Amino acid sequence: MAHRWKVLAVTSIGLFMASLDLFIVNIAFPDLSSSFGNASLSSLSWVLNGYAIVFAALLVPAGRIADRIGRKRVFVGGLLLFSAASALCAVAPSIPFLVGARVLQAVGAAMMIPTTLGLLLPAFPAAQRPVAIGIWSAVSGVAAALGPPIGGLLVQISWHWIFLVNLPIGIGTAIAAVRILDEAREPDDGRPDLLGAAMLALGIGLLTLGIVQGPEWGWADGRVLGSFLAAVLLVIGFLLRSAHHRAPVIELPLLRVRSFAFANLATLVFFMAFGVMLLSGVLLLTEVWGWSELRAGFAIAPGPLMAAMTAAPSGRLGARIGQRPVATLGALLFASSFAFELAAIGPHAAYATTYLPSAILGGTGVGLTLGTLPAAATASLPPGRFATGSAVFGMARQLGSVIGVAVLVALVDSAGGDLLGGLRDGWWFALAGALGAAALAFSLPARAKSRATEPAPAAA
Repeated sequence: MAHRWKVLAVTSIGLFMASLDLFIVNIAFPDLSSSFGNASLSSLSWVLNGYAIVFAALLVPAGRIADRIGRKRVFVGGLLLFSAASALCAVAPSIPFLVGARVLQAVGAAMMIPTTLGLLLPAFPAAQRPVAIGIWSAVSGVAAALGPPIGGLLVQISWHWIFLVNLPIGIGTAIAAVRILDEAREPDDGRPDLLGAAMLALGIGLLTLGIVQGPEWGWADGRVLGSFLAAVLLVIGFLLRSAHHRAPVIELPLLRVRSFAFANLATLVFFMAFGVMLLSGVLLLTEVWGWSELRAGFAIAPGPLMAAMTAAPSGRLGARIGQRPVATLGALLFASSFAFELAAIGPHAAYATTYLPSAILGGTGVGLTLGTLPAAATASLPPGRFATGSAVFGMARQLGSVIGVAVLVALVDSAGGDLLGGLRDGWWFALAGALGAAALAFSLPARAKSRATEPAPAAA
């Protein structure tokens, strides 16, 4: 029994590192902009989105590779690659170099994340898996809570340190993983569809490019329309390829499992709103209210802290009464945080009466939702699809964040010099997304049927 908790600890540290990096980078945006010649928000957004797009596209192929050659091997390799890429980020002399290093980081993260659940879930009996998933989700929430204040502290020295912090964590965790984790693999089910992954990454990248550059180039500009058209064609081609490939990025038959399909769709829409929250809080506190990165980092922390505190209990509650009511309530609370921001937040700082209540509401909603949706997505999958199934869930999270950040950047740019007006438009978009996620969560089965003993669905 002690071994399973060691497995949980090691895999959670890998997840912690990847999650911490996201929130540390987010709080460093103002310092990055000044360090690179007052870089625009649209160019800096690729530091987040370049990472998220590649991460999302490679999650499932990396999960399949892990299933095939060994999850422990891929997890350790991902840790080491992520650490090396962090060192490159720390010495980046320009925005393009930094984006390139972030892409390499994304490859390492994509190797780590699907293998964490792929190594974790088989170590626990079915009855304890919702609790393990809740703890796993809480670790991500703790990283989110610690990221802004740690980032704010490190930026006081230099933004380079927000990446250097990954090195001791990554190397130490890799050593522990070699000693503690057992190797796990599944029978060879074909070469992963790397071309399909590239088509998905390029399609989402072009969609993001069109959204981000639309205000600057003009929405009727041929480059914007061409980006949207190419994105649609690439995504259609990706789906057609997934329908016929032996080892596709997305196994389309899995989407016939109701809990899996609705949980992933709810996650995609939920994280569109989450992407808005991720960036808008930093912009509000540092650009509209004029706070330092350090002060903003500590001000943002209560929201992620509430998510961390509620994720594990929500996993246990979801296991007891079903994921549907808990996830639905979480999405509604998240929506209420944006409604509160729209009603209360203005150009003058009033943290205790406006931003803080919204952060607490939103953080609670995030914890309730993310403590239950992963369990809803994986409950009906056979053990042989834990890694790839959880990777599809992670892909939905990342793609939602990409779209949310891109939409916010476009709305801010369209608002001209009225930054608060652009943020308010983003909050309206996020409110709609959170309400949509609540409706989708309510469409989940009352209790997902376990398929732990059934074979994996055959690829079409």
